[in-house]
Amino acid sequence: MPQDIRCVADVSRHHARVRPDAQALWFEGEAISFAQFDAMSSQCAQALRAAGVQPGDRVGTLGKGNADFFVLWFGCLKLRACLTPVNWRLAPPEIAFILKDAGCKLLVVGQDYAETIAGLDLPDLDAVIQFEPGHPVWPGFRAWIGAQPTIDPALAALPDDDVIQLYTSGTTGLPKGVQLTETNYKACFAGATQVWGRFGADDGVLVAMPLFHVAGANLGMLSLLQGARAVIMREVDIGLLLKLIETHAIKHAFMAPAIINMVLQHPAQADTDLSSLRHIYYGASPISEEVLTRAQARFNSDFMQLYGLTETIGGGTYLPPEAHDPALGKLRACGKPTPGYEIRIRVDGRDAAVGEVGEIEIRSSGIMKGYWNRPDATAEAICPEGWFKSGDAGYFDADGYLFIHDRVKDMIVSGGENIYPAEVENALMGHPDVADAAVIGVPDARWGEAVKAIVVLRPGVQADTASIIEHCRAQIAGYKAPKSVDYIAVLPRNPSGKVLRRQLRDPYWQGRTRKVG
Repeated sequence: MPQDIRCVADVSRHHARVRPDAQALWFEGEAISFAQFDAMSSQCAQALRAAGVQPGDRVGTLGKGNADFFVLWFGCLKLRACLTPVNWRLAPPEIAFILKDAGCKLLVVGQDYAETIAGLDLPDLDAVIQFEPGHPVWPGFRAWIGAQPTIDPALAALPDDDVIQLYTSGTTGLPKGVQLTETNYKACFAGATQVWGRFGADDGVLVAMPLFHVAGANLGMLSLLQGARAVIMREVDIGLLLKLIETHAIKHAFMAPAIINMVLQHPAQADTDLSSLRHIYYGASPISEEVLTRAQARFNSDFMQLYGLTETIGGGTYLPPEAHDPALGKLRACGKPTPGYEIRIRVDGRDAAVGEVGEIEIRSSGIMKGYWNRPDATAEAICPEGWFKSGDAGYFDADGYLFIHDRVKDMIVSGGENIYPAEVENALMGHPDVADAAVIGVPDARWGEAVKAIVVLRPGVQADTASIIEHCRAQIAGYKAPKSVDYIAVLPRNPSGKVLRRQLRDPYWQGRTRKVG
């Protein structure tokens, strides 16, 4: 990493000095050079300042992928403010909760969600800007920043400054804001550029993951850090993804396993020139060996698995290309610790033996500062010695490779998205026909896991699965809603009343060595 990059905002400053005409970002036909990117982000910082944004304030954004996301992010960085992206797949009440919880007074929204925002009660929101021009009331983003001078505020960032606040659902169903700092990003930069994320200047990097996700945000940031060219997708469209790889000679791409599987099944992939693709990074959810071996046969690429969490700024372990040889028996492994990350397995307050399953704990300067305004949740997640409790269960083999076995918590991972049963169960219990309900993750060939509801009906009613699923879709994001519903006379519970979720899950996972998708 260049010595003059002392904080995250220095990324745009450095490349504007040393290679101003090189492409930084490409989105839907528009290329933005590093000089333009640096100037635009300075204008954005001035526009934020004029709107009353102060260091430490949260600036919200809700919209699908676009280049101006990064202009906004660096505008916040130059003002020492914190960007707060909102998952655009959430239901309106969930969006409102996050904006209120973060205390966002300014929001930049995509036009697809303008009507949603206009219909929410957000009394603390002082200003709304729309990424695209044309809203009858809200200014367009480019015009809004264009009225400002290209003067960098040149504020000195502090190690503890929050760079981005990403929201992850909690076991209670309430989202928690993960505070990721300047110090965290130094750990991210160091770990990535040492072992997996080495991008050459001008390399094409495909940013297809959502930018509210740590994988999408970080891949774009690592591309900018190293002077590569980030080719950004609005959202995943497999046909367009294939076309972009071919026309932009993409060398590096991150794909969730579900996306890799969809690429392999797309009719256009057989006739697409994918020879430029040198590195495929995958993670966010487990991958089946069958999908991985088919992908290795199709792509002329090195594969690298990454395991981490939002709370660890995506860092944890990496499985290098050489470990993807099926003869080594490591295809189910997550890999070895990323430089700068320590990992241990804990069982009953002690370190686990080789092969013994326990909770995965991670320690690094990449571990989040904490959950925004949730000191109790932070203290529960991070012990005084700095170990973060992942909620995942796994083990180390004799060669030091980490394998995920199961989850300590009941989280479901479907297509790379975290889903917590309590949140779905709350929605289910609002249906007039439902007397009791539990939610589990079951195997799904496309998404890794799918949400299944196990429902006890009220006496005298007939099962109406479509009605139950549609009711949930009206209450929570569509991807969280059950994909199927089974019916049962009574839910199994322990003496204290807790649902025995494992007992419900086991029949669906029989014959599998790993109890996740």
